[in-house]
Amino acid sequence: MPRRLLFLLTALVLALHALLLSGASASDRRAAASAPPVFETRTIRAPIAAKAPTAPVVSAKPKRAKPAAAAPTKARTAASPAGSAQGEQATAPPALASPPWIAPSQSELLALDASGENQAAGLAPAVPQAPAQPTEAPVRAASIPAQESLPPTTGDIAPVKLPPSTRLGFEVTGRARGFSYNAQAELLWQHDATSYSAHQEVKVIFLGSRSQSSVGSVTERGLQPRRFGDRSRSERAAHFDFSNGRVTFSANTPAAPIEPGAQDRLSVFLQLASMLAAAPERYPTGTQIAMTTVSARAADVWTFTVEGEQTLDLPVGTMRTMQLQRLPRRDYDQKAQVWLAPELGYLPARIRITETNGDFVELNLRGHEAP
Repeated sequence: MPRRLLFLLTALVLALHALLLSGASASDRRAAASAPPVFETRTIRAPIAAKAPTAPVVSAKPKRAKPAAAAPTKARTAASPAGSAQGEQATAPPALASPPWIAPSQSELLALDASGENQAAGLAPAVPQAPAQPTEAPVRAASIPAQESLPPTTGDIAPVKLPPSTRLGFEVTGRARGFSYNAQAELLWQHDATSYSAHQEVKVIFLGSRSQSSVGSVTERGLQPRRFGDRSRSERAAHFDFSNGRVTFSANTPAAPIEPGAQDRLSVFLQLASMLAAAPERYPTGTQIAMTTVSARAADVWTFTVEGEQTLDLPVGTMRTMQLQRLPRRDYDQKAQVWLAPELGYLPARIRITETNGDFVELNLRGHEAP
């Protein structure tokens, strides 16, 4: 083939290729312009949070308290002060009440008054005060603070026979605050048809002296105290008012209710002697005798149990006795024991008082004579 022809064919092929390539490129550009976009970039912002509407504050209406049930007509007068006080102030927790303070007796004769008072005050159990109950008690009784329950009054009056007037001498042994001691004591008991007096004194070396006295009337019930005195560094006294049924105290402690037959810490032993001397057959072993017993600060109920006969070897000699015992009812109560001698008109031949901490005082008869 001639070279010229080959050259022309080659040029023609190249021209066709160039034409095809240029047409395809223009077609692609037109197609790209008319086609929808395949990828697009956008900026998306987070929506602004709408402020939540504030909920309205709804104050709850206080519920109206239901009116309390009306109290009985008889109790309305006594309960009204407490009711008005509760209406004027917010409810408060109940006040704590302690049992009445019972002053130590014979053991205080040995200068135990300071420690004994603190111990009794500290051991008083704290219990919630019981709510007031409607009562039909007389007005004068309602004005007196509540004390220990008093023994019920019965129509049966025990016969009494007063022991003869006597001066009793005792040897004293005991322990106080870890200190053992010996001392001398004397009980002077005198009476006539209408009145009586009793005076007891204990003298302890280095500890001083302690005395108790009781004066009053003689009635069909026996002894009726008018005044009880208790002296150590100073004297405290209890004043009996049987016509109004109460006893008051010089120590400014609250008055206490009493009933006929109430005694003080000294006359109680002489009253027991009078009861047993009149009718010993009424008091067999196991018999309990309850009496309101008053100290210089408060009133309490002492219950004695007849323990039976016992023969004692005393400084005065051998003596047949009847033992009575007062057991404590509370943790801080004293234990009291007395041995009454029939040959002395049931006057005490031995007295023993024991404190809760183990301290004690014991009086043993060493002699007796007419005053």
